[in-house]
Amino acid sequence: MKRTAVAAVLSGFVFLAHAQVKDSAVAVKETEAVVTVTKVDKDTRTVTFRGPRGNLGTLTVPPESQNLDQVKPGQQYLMKYVESVAVEIRKGGAPSATASEQVKVAAKGAKPGGVMVRTVQIAGVIEAIDYNERYVAVRGPKGDVRSLKVADDVKLEGLSAGDRISVTHTEALAVEMVPATKKAQPAKAK
Repeated sequence: MKRTAVAAVLSGFVFLAHAQVKDSAVAVKETEAVVTVTKVDKDTRTVTFRGPRGNLGTLTVPPESQNLDQVKPGQQYLMKYVESVAVEIRKGGAPSATASEQVKVAAKGAKPGGVMVRTVQIAGVIEAIDYNERYVAVRGPKGDVRSLKVADDVKLEGLSAGDRISVTHTEALAVEMVPATKKAQPAKAK
């Protein structure tokens, strides 16, 4: 997958995140790092990798991916992760949650890679607010609480615990195989 294609998909993702919640603010954070595969489990379709700081992570490969057989321990991949959170205040209404996922993978026989975008919309009640770090903890319809980053231009001062709000949380992950000679670089946030 070409870097320009990855950038175009991630840029489109940011535009869609803005469009999904009208009259709201969106916080976007992009992180990029070269990771090294440490284990591949074809039965569970998971790939374990080591990040540039030594931390381990596991990625579940979607069934649409046709090139898992090419992924081997020791290979390096460029991973780009983008997260955005849109917040708007909605008065009344029952708690709800919906999710959607879009996956685009490399063609069969091409270098392994792809892009996955997951969007979750939650209508729930604010449990707590961290005004300094700009996080809002939202209790969803099943009673679970998620802590979500809030954009700088959302006026948190107008929100308080007990308010019913609607949150759209979108994550995108782009994975691209890189030449084995490329050195792992520290993760950098953009």
